[in-house]
Amino acid sequence: MNRITNPFLVYGYAGPDYFCDRKEDTQKLISALRNGRNITLMSPRRMGKTGLIKNAFYQINQEEPEAACFYMDIFSTTCLNDFIILFGQTVIGKLDTLSQKALTTLTGFFRSCRIVFSSDPLNGTPQATLDFQPSQAQATLKEIFEYLEHSGKECYIAIDEFQQITDYPEKGVEGLLRSYIQFLPHVHFIFSGSKQHLMDEIFTSAKRPFYRSTEKMALQPIPPAEYFLFTRSWMEQGGKQLEENLFQQIYQRFGGHTWYMQYILNRLYEQPQSIIDEKLIEVCIADIVHSEIDSYQQLYGMLTENQSTLLRAIAREKVVAAINSAAFIKKYGLKGTSSINTALKTLINKEYVFKSDKGYCIYDRFMELWLQTLPYANQ
Repeated sequence: MNRITNPFLVYGYAGPDYFCDRKEDTQKLISALRNGRNITLMSPRRMGKTGLIKNAFYQINQEEPEAACFYMDIFSTTCLNDFIILFGQTVIGKLDTLSQKALTTLTGFFRSCRIVFSSDPLNGTPQATLDFQPSQAQATLKEIFEYLEHSGKECYIAIDEFQQITDYPEKGVEGLLRSYIQFLPHVHFIFSGSKQHLMDEIFTSAKRPFYRSTEKMALQPIPPAEYFLFTRSWMEQGGKQLEENLFQQIYQRFGGHTWYMQYILNRLYEQPQSIIDEKLIEVCIADIVHSEIDSYQQLYGMLTENQSTLLRAIAREKVVAAINSAAFIKKYGLKGTSSINTALKTLINKEYVFKSDKGYCIYDRFMELWLQTLPYANQ
């Protein structure tokens, strides 16, 4: 792969050299899939799920060149038809080159729909789109799964933001998917999601079709020692110096949350100074927060008074272990527990807040810093 100008990637995957640690997570993920155990991968958004998946797929392809790895993010889908179309675009034609022979085979295999071939508008590569009637949706979905199973290859499929299927208007989507997936010994799945409460309901409720059908993995922050070694190595290669105590300050401040760490390190790396000091760190963080103020104000303005009051209180505490405690309610002049729980449910569903193993936190770490600057009557 080509060398990257800034090694602290904020988006995308550029190979293992630019991927920090997660060796144990990568091996655990690959081993489970190869041994017939599908995976449910959960963590807050921006903790590094996609990077881990891409790193695992890279390693699988290095060790199994004939294996086929597919990644699809279904966050933007709103119904089963959207899912099927995206699924088809992701896998159809990717198991073989789109030769005339392959095209003939494909069109003969898919009998419930018409396959339309075109060029990807972004990179010009051939792509296949399914054209089917809504009444044929389930038949088309079944044919996609059969296409994968009969490909003669080991297939690895990651479906990101899998909890999105709970918002589909069609009934029985979970059962439909489960009915196909459980009979595919050569197709291995990663179900990834960031809304833990919804993912838990899908995979741990005895009433749901996917109940205990996967091995659960919860992604934790990269250990600080390993993260610092990665950071120091790339900083030194770029002629930069970042002392460990300053790195630890950044790590503790942002809880080791991968994307926020990467964003700050990316900004520090681009600075002309060779010595990174505390002042430069604060300037970079302030600049990041300032660039997002308009977005934060808009998001904040969409909340009710109870929701915004609770959000500011959580931001000031950073982590709230007992959100209905008398001490927390009194300190911030909050209303009763019923009002708090109603506001909290909305904040979680809209991804303003998430629950970590230590308590409730603000989802966007930079937004948390902005919220801390807002006046609070009881403070």
